[in-house]
Amino acid sequence: VQLQASGGGLVQAGGSLRLSCIASGRTFSIYVLGWFRQAPGKEREFVAAITWSGGSTLYADSAKGRFTISRDNAKNTVSLEMSSLKSEDTAVYYCAAGNYYYTGRREDEYAYWGQGTLVTVSS
Repeated sequence: VQLQASGGGLVQAGGSLRLSCIASGRTFSIYVLGWFRQAPGKEREFVAAITWSGGSTLYADSAKGRFTISRDNAKNTVSLEMSSLKSEDTAVYYCAAGNYYYTGRREDEYAYWGQGTLVTVSS
């Protein structure tokens, strides 16, 4: 499975941004898709996840109410709609795919990773 993330950029605090990730290859093996982020000087952290077939979603507390994860099975795409962005949302955002679902929050549950896309929120 290959993942290609896009949509990052510079946005003002309070603004919105939509990230997209296209999956290719053995997409039939995907069970869950997730978004993680890594801020400068910090460890990578979970943001949101969605199951590929049923569309069940999971969010980090920092994302609840502001971010929405969705998927389009026909286009093999997972998106992250981000609104009310804050400076602390500044990070490189990675999409990831896993073949099984346990907690959905752990990096080791995801076997495939995209290259990351930078989101910078200016205050």
